[in-house]
Amino acid sequence: MEHATKFYIDGKWVEPASNATAHLINPATEEVFATIAMGSAEDVDKAVKAARRAFPAFSKSSVEERIHLLQKIEAIFLRREREIAETVTQEMGMPISLSTTGLLDWCKVHTAATIEILKNFQFAEKLGTTTVYKEPIGVVGLITPWNWPIGQIFTKILPALATGCTMVLKPSQLTPLDAIILAEIMDEAGVPAGVFNLVNGEGRVVGEAISQHPDIDMVSFTGSTRAGIQISKSAADTIKRVVSELGGKSANIILDDADFDTAIESAVANCFFINGQACDAGTRLLVPRTRLEEATKLAAAAANANVLGSPADPKTTLGPVMNANQFARVQELIQTGIDEGARLVAGGTGRPEGIEAGYYVKPTVFSDVKPGMTIYREEIFGPVLSITAYEDLDDAVRIANDTVYGLAAHITGKNMDTIRKLSRELRAGSVFVNSPDWDPKAPFGGYRESGNGRECGEYGFTEFLEIKAVVGHG
Repeated sequence: MEHATKFYIDGKWVEPASNATAHLINPATEEVFATIAMGSAEDVDKAVKAARRAFPAFSKSSVEERIHLLQKIEAIFLRREREIAETVTQEMGMPISLSTTGLLDWCKVHTAATIEILKNFQFAEKLGTTTVYKEPIGVVGLITPWNWPIGQIFTKILPALATGCTMVLKPSQLTPLDAIILAEIMDEAGVPAGVFNLVNGEGRVVGEAISQHPDIDMVSFTGSTRAGIQISKSAADTIKRVVSELGGKSANIILDDADFDTAIESAVANCFFINGQACDAGTRLLVPRTRLEEATKLAAAAANANVLGSPADPKTTLGPVMNANQFARVQELIQTGIDEGARLVAGGTGRPEGIEAGYYVKPTVFSDVKPGMTIYREEIFGPVLSITAYEDLDDAVRIANDTVYGLAAHITGKNMDTIRKLSRELRAGSVFVNSPDWDPKAPFGGYRESGNGRECGEYGFTEFLEIKAVVGHG
């Protein structure tokens, strides 16, 4: 890739401040396929200064100008979408059937929703004798994860552009190539110099420099709870806003009146989404105790029906986890589940039969998982489902809320009165009912150790805005 060893700063592709590089490893083959530049605090400072210079003019751009810019980005993205999908599949093992549909669709529906919201968004409103203005917060640092790479980047850059902010993006150092393509798209679209800047690198170097930089007004971060805590600490000295979307250990409650054949199949697919590496996946499956054995058999069958193989093969439904460290962690947690007495009904430790290379994990299902077990409490981030029985609906709510996280919850059933009551009692930022299609206008974010703030829709806009009250203006 032409720009893999350069950064995009102030509207130009520039050489890094140092000659530090890193290899990218294809998780399906364990082979190096690219080399990228790794940034430093000096690179971040250059990018921040460019963004600061660009902010006065861009913050005053009209809504019509920003809509036109988003439409140009959208058009160029559509021309390069297949290239982006294939790049993501190579970077992190996402099956091509998902990267060409779900991932790209995410980007497209969020772009369309952002444009629609921007056309009608009220950046000023009258309240009595006061006019309240909603103004761009300034220079924002965007730090994105590897598991939903270009999708999470779109989730952040779209509201930043729409509200008139300028930005410095640090994608995951494990999946930077799709972000480089995006920078090429931004350049071709004519995004003003300094509005969008890209610096690759490690979180402990580039992410830390972004978090601590006094001229960055806000950090939007998606990733692990551990990293989110560190970013908040690093940002504290400069009192900047930190919006974080962190880990999850979401419950998926199957009600007794659900169609179990389809409900359990959907639950397994949800847990194994992105090769088991989705932060909002329903990894704790809660079923009525009287139907535990039925659910266990259905879940095991659904897990075993997955097709493992090359992510580039359209027939593949389950690819590898991200890297060797993630593979080792998932293996350790599967073994811990066995050691602590959970009933293994599908999968287990070791690579799947017939696969000699790649970070592939057997699609795994545990039943009889008790609260307090490690696999019940810890985010595994691999294709591992835990099934726990509940006695009644009050018990289901208690079990679902028994977690330090609160990113999402899932409910499947037919009685909507019951579902509405349950959804109000669950301590989670999103509740997904009967496996719905994604709504790009729905706010997304978590309670407790799953983070703070919200992304997507109008609520996503507000995170990038400051509120100014002009009293006596009315």
